[in-house]
Amino acid sequence: MGEWMITVVVAVLALAAGFGLGFLIRRYAVQEKIKKQQQRTEQLLGKAEKKASETVLAAKDEALRIRNKMEQELERRRAALRREEERLQRRRDKVDHRQERLEQREQVLNKRQSALDKKRNLVERLEQEQMVTLERMAGLSREEAKQELLEAVEEDARQDMARVIRQVEAEVKEEADARAREIITYAIQRMASEQVAELTVSTVPLPSDDMKGRIIGRGGRNIRAFENATGVDVVVDDTPEAVTISCFDPVRREVARRAMERLVVDGRIHPARIEKIVADSRKEVERIIRDEGERAAYEAGVPGLHPEILKLLGRLKFRTSYGQNQHAHAIESAKLAGMIAEELGANAEIARAGGLLHDIGKAVDFDTEGTHAGIGAEICRRYGVPEAVVQCVESHHHEVEQNSIEAVIVEVSDAISGARPGARRESLELYLKRIHALEEIASSFEGVAESYAIQAGREVRIIVKPDEIDDLATIRLSSDIARKFEESMEYPGQIKVTVIREVRAEEYAK
Repeated sequence: MGEWMITVVVAVLALAAGFGLGFLIRRYAVQEKIKKQQQRTEQLLGKAEKKASETVLAAKDEALRIRNKMEQELERRRAALRREEERLQRRRDKVDHRQERLEQREQVLNKRQSALDKKRNLVERLEQEQMVTLERMAGLSREEAKQELLEAVEEDARQDMARVIRQVEAEVKEEADARAREIITYAIQRMASEQVAELTVSTVPLPSDDMKGRIIGRGGRNIRAFENATGVDVVVDDTPEAVTISCFDPVRREVARRAMERLVVDGRIHPARIEKIVADSRKEVERIIRDEGERAAYEAGVPGLHPEILKLLGRLKFRTSYGQNQHAHAIESAKLAGMIAEELGANAEIARAGGLLHDIGKAVDFDTEGTHAGIGAEICRRYGVPEAVVQCVESHHHEVEQNSIEAVIVEVSDAISGARPGARRESLELYLKRIHALEEIASSFEGVAESYAIQAGREVRIIVKPDEIDDLATIRLSSDIARKFEESMEYPGQIKVTVIREVRAEEYAK
């Protein structure tokens, strides 16, 4: 028990001694660490003080440098301001000097103006005195004299204007006529048509007058059967050795003519034979129509037409206008239009097609309401003809406005083909009506004294009243009359309008 207590006491003492020694060692270590920390702090403070001192010195140097620089800049600006003030002062001196000179010049000008005003007043007074003297000597007032002078000047100006207009019109017309003649002549020479005027025959010659009785038949049965089969009227009159076939449809008339000729040659005339011959003649005419349509398209150089269009072209073989065969006229117009288009650089294919089809409406115009141009345009549209060609057909008589050069070429080609010598004939009644209409239209214009249609209606000469129409109005009158002819009449070719103004002065010696 006693040993155990001793051991415990010894252990407690040893532990206390260990704690004390550890405490002392730790305290010493802490003191050494604090001492080293103090030394490091002192070193850092020293470095900081040294760096701060260097920074302060650098800042002072920089501030001094900036101050010196600012003083230099201020000095430079002061020098510039002094120079600007000196320049402005010099300019003010110059302005003052110029102001003085201007004031002096203004004074001189005022003096001169006063002198001029005095002279102007003097001149005006002298002019008034002279004007009064002239008015008194001439017996005219100033306004009257001015009016006479203006009238004289206006008259001279109108005469000069009319002379210039006539000269320019003559030069332009001469040049245009020369070029047009060259193109048209070249086209006509290249075509050289042999067709002049072909008439549809409607009279059938007979070997003798005895044949008329056989054509009529017993109780008129033969002629009735013939008329029923063909749809024509057969006129048997006193015309020696001939019968006349009348029908508004040229194809029916042609079928009847051929059938009548074959019956006359055959000699066997009775209703059954008539029906057979008429049927054969109708087939023959239909074949001719088809062949002639294809030939027209081939000769004109217009391929790709619809078969119905070709049939209508073939029907024109039996259609005439003023004695001109329309089939030949269509081919001729197509060739002319193509040649003229090539010369002018236009579309020759459209021009040829328009020339060939421009009168296609005449193949059916006898049983269709409307003008042949409108009917033809409708037919062309129905069978797929290009619109450019349709426009040529529809506008060749100005029923609609022409919108292409090819349409104008087709119109010109139609006029050339129809107006050339021998192409068409005209009845005396229609000719007289046209001549009378020309003179009546010309005489309807104000200032016209007399009018005469000459050269078979190709020229109209108009004599005007010289006291109502002057030279310039004469030119306008000729243009107005020509335009009135174009708007109100249809005629082949062209009409020359000549306006004559004659002034006669008469005096008597007593």
